[in-house]
Amino acid sequence: MKLKLISFIILLLVQVSAFADVIIVKGRVVDAQSKQTLPGAVITIPELKISAITDPNGEFSFKSLPNRGRFLFSIEYVGYKSLTKIVDLSAGTPLVFELQSSIIETHEVVITGTAISANNKQNSTSVSAVGRDGLLRQSTNLIDALAHQVPGMSQITTGPSISKPVIRGLSYNRVVTLSDGVKQQGQQWGDEHGIEIDQYSSDRVEVLRGAASLLYGSDALGGVINLLEPLTPPDGQIKGEFLTNYSTNNGLTGTSLMLTGNENGLVWRARGSYKNAYSFKTPDYYFPNSGFNETDLSGMIGLNKSWGYSHINLSYFKNNIGFYDPEPANGLNFLHDDGTPFTQDEYKSRTLEYPKQDIRHYKINWDNNFITEGGNLKVNLGYQKNQRRELDGPDPSLFFDLNTYSGDVKYYVTETNGWQPVFGASSDIGHSLNKGSEFLIPAYDTYGVGAFAYIKKTWDKNTFNAGIRYDYRKNKGKGLVEDGETKFTPFTNKFSNISGALGYTHEFNDNLNFKANAGSAFRAPNPAELGSNGVHEGTFRYEIGNPNLAPERSYQVDATLQYDDKIVSASLGIYENYIHNYIYASHKQGDVAQAENESGSLSQFDVYRYNQVNANLYGVEGNFTLHPLSFIHFENTFGYTYARNNTLDRPLAFIPAGTLKNTLRFEPTIKGLKQSYISVGIDNFFNQYRYDSAFETGTKGYTLLNAGLGTTVNFGKQPVKLYVSGNNLANIKYYDALSRLKPGRISSEDPEFGIYNMGRNITFGIYLPLSIN
Repeated sequence: MKLKLISFIILLLVQVSAFADVIIVKGRVVDAQSKQTLPGAVITIPELKISAITDPNGEFSFKSLPNRGRFLFSIEYVGYKSLTKIVDLSAGTPLVFELQSSIIETHEVVITGTAISANNKQNSTSVSAVGRDGLLRQSTNLIDALAHQVPGMSQITTGPSISKPVIRGLSYNRVVTLSDGVKQQGQQWGDEHGIEIDQYSSDRVEVLRGAASLLYGSDALGGVINLLEPLTPPDGQIKGEFLTNYSTNNGLTGTSLMLTGNENGLVWRARGSYKNAYSFKTPDYYFPNSGFNETDLSGMIGLNKSWGYSHINLSYFKNNIGFYDPEPANGLNFLHDDGTPFTQDEYKSRTLEYPKQDIRHYKINWDNNFITEGGNLKVNLGYQKNQRRELDGPDPSLFFDLNTYSGDVKYYVTETNGWQPVFGASSDIGHSLNKGSEFLIPAYDTYGVGAFAYIKKTWDKNTFNAGIRYDYRKNKGKGLVEDGETKFTPFTNKFSNISGALGYTHEFNDNLNFKANAGSAFRAPNPAELGSNGVHEGTFRYEIGNPNLAPERSYQVDATLQYDDKIVSASLGIYENYIHNYIYASHKQGDVAQAENESGSLSQFDVYRYNQVNANLYGVEGNFTLHPLSFIHFENTFGYTYARNNTLDRPLAFIPAGTLKNTLRFEPTIKGLKQSYISVGIDNFFNQYRYDSAFETGTKGYTLLNAGLGTTVNFGKQPVKLYVSGNNLANIKYYDALSRLKPGRISSEDPEFGIYNMGRNITFGIYLPLSIN
């Protein structure tokens, strides 16, 4: 029935497009000084998800665009400053874009994850964008790639296979991940799994730092990770990519193939990816059964026409992850349940042993942007199924099955005299079942609805924006009686909230600009915090929820100063986020419970109960990039978060250490090769001695040496990108402050026992951009 409805809608849109007004927009891209044309420049209209490339004469054309409306154009060319410009399509005159030559190419990056797409200088939100190359090198997963490059961002890790995003010290349900414009809905509350998204699927990622509840509702207290898929190619073309890589530490192999096409506005994309790894190695030893394998399939089909676009996206994600619960009494002598030690062959086996985790995520969404007489209407409808299985044998013990239906509508009123209003509403319905033999959280239903109004005013070199939002959420936990004992008591909670935000930017000149934000946000307690009652195997503890929790309420301010010229790019930002009723799981010494462990025998677990305190997080973040010569780049990022539990007058637990990362990049000109580079990086992680001793231990500072090199070589007309990257080349022994395997987190029996982070790792990669016609 659903497929028939979707087919009918697509057929209807095809009929509508046949009668829609169609205009052809043509133009040229030239050098601002010499006026010479620039062949191969890329022109994109992000709001319409279309792109064009200039021909050998530096000319481009869009064959099917609306005959009205103002849209943001982005123009990029190697060796030149990126340019953004608002174009009124009703003018009908040929376009000429003049680019300024520059060593730094990304001055004006278009940001789409905020209420109104704009270049970063006119966007009051603190945002970092990571491109395709940055997502592929020096990483074991998507979040790992971002944490290496974005100031203010870090990760909670369980070895190299699992990374959860942390923005300005906040994580779990406090960070929203968007994919295809839809909020990712999985088991965000859990420690022991990452986000369910193909690392290779994104063409670009925007990391929005700071509260974003105005646009995305509950859960966006810390920030938003906006994953952007590749834009469709110009009309009549089929493009794609093939990539593969291999990492020496854990034998990680990754392969992905993507094809995308556009035939008279009928657009499509298909991708398949696979990753596989065996156990990772610290500088001293392998950690058993820490391998993983991941299978990803995704596709898109839709229409790009003069009335806008309509795309249907589908994706399938499957990840199998091995787990091992070491016994501190055995030290680093890792043993099977029968007491026999692991062999070298078993460490490098790609067959996972029990216990292990099987995570699957299915998603379909319908993404639309309709151009109207007075603006444009965006509609995004989605369905997601998230299944998480914890397996001690062939049958799952824990089995969470979450189904989520979502809808998001935004109407953008055409800009008039610098004023642009936006109105929006969103809703989601979640239904979760327990299908296993063990239980941690109750089966539950959740329902949320929100509406917002936003307005942006631009004048001279200033922009001002303001917004207000209302949210309502209802959580209903279902009761469970097991063997005559009440496992879960039913509960119903209702929460509502009004939040607001203000933002301002000012461009002093072409090089210097300032941005600031102030606002409030909220997060409703999730069902795990409200109703847990059981052993959370991945965290080695017994968790008990609190049905009387109140919503978290955040009050945050931040400000950033940015400077860019031909040889220097720099930014400095400060922020403060006060959170009333901050929710966390607390433990009192001696509070323990007996329950079955993974082997089926009784064990003693520390009890963690969800409570609330008032918390304050503030810090500084920034970057400094120096380009003294066209072929030398010296890049630096830094970040520090200070977090305090105000209620108990002690540090807040699990806060990342301060970081300073430096990279020297040399780009020589080599005959017969293109885009060659050699880089050396030093990542400094400082001591983290501000910690809550009831939950964790401190970590010492450490320094990691990284390096990389790469080039592009042509085999006939086929360019091939080759690269090698090395992490922790000095093979330093260290514990990351947010590692779940560090001392104090992996074992409550012996707080000195821990597992080092990954040792030396060298990755070899090949990337082939494909152009079929």
